[in-house]
Amino acid sequence: MTHQTIHPEGWAPAKGYANGMLTHDGVLHIGGQIGWDENKEFVSDDFVGQMRQALKNIRAIVEAAGGKPADVTRLTWFVIDKQEYLAHQAEVGAAYREVFGKHFPAMSMLIVAGLVEDRALVEIEATAHIS
Repeated sequence: MTHQTIHPEGWAPAKGYANGMLTHDGVLHIGGQIGWDENKEFVSDDFVGQMRQALKNIRAIVEAAGGKPADVTRLTWFVIDKQEYLAHQAEVGAAYREVFGKHFPAMSMLIVAGLVEDRALVEIEATAHIS
């Protein structure tokens, strides 16, 4: 019973963590994704842009494991500014649907004091079931 590390092709190395871990029974655990791209460069300094990129990263990890966005069963969001999220809910919804379509898994959102990467405004972790 070994687990497979999932790392999308062409991404900069993950140091000290795994982007995804696929278990023998098809459960994919995706580590917290932030608003940087495959080169670990931030694509935006605004909430919606970073959220969109974090979701794109999750989708890329799911696809690297052989799945699709509809296989995602849970998202946990860590947000540093509740008001920023609330002020942009329409844009958040549009960016979400752009990446995940109309698939809405179980979700939780936590407001946190900060994230490890100082420029990060949001971090999202996920669970998927790959069949």
